[in-house]
Formats: sequence, structure tokens, C-alpha cells
Amino acid sequence: MSTRFEYKPRGVCSTKMIFDMDGDVIENLTVENGCNGNLKGIGQLVKGRKAEEVIGLLDGITCRVRPTSCPDQMAKALKQYLAEQQ
Repeated sequence: MSTRFEYKPRGVCSTKMIFDMDGDVIENLTVENGCNGNLKGIGQLVKGRKAEEVIGLLDGITCRVRPTSCPDQMAKALKQYLAEQQ
């Protein structure tokens, strides 16, 4: 059964991240605003992967001089989702 999880990123151009999750597996990711092509590409790359794997890949990535990035915010969102599932 799929669960929808929405996250409001901070410090980046994107304004909302919507994850459709099956347990700890990402079924779909949609990101509103931000770098459209790049975020669609990331959405395709994370499909079918476990949240912990994606966190390991994306956590800590920065964007230019910002201390965070859209991928880093995705990792933070997934950490929050996993914490809420416990």
C-alpha cells in the first residue's frame, strides 16, 4: 500500500517534495519548482530504491555557496519520513 509523504524543503529553490512510498521504498518523487529537468532526472533515479540507500547517496550535497541542495533536502525528507514510521 502506497503512502504519500509531503515535505517543504528549506534553503533551496524547490518548494515542495512529494514522495509516494511503499514502506521504505520510493515509488515516485515529484518536486515543485527548482531545476525542473534535474529534479525530474533525480526522481527517475530514486524510483524503486530504499530510502536508506537514497539518504546515503544524497545526504550532505551542497549547491554553490548554500549549505544544502535539493538532493540534500530529499535526504532530510526521507530521514523525517523514516523517523515518523517508527
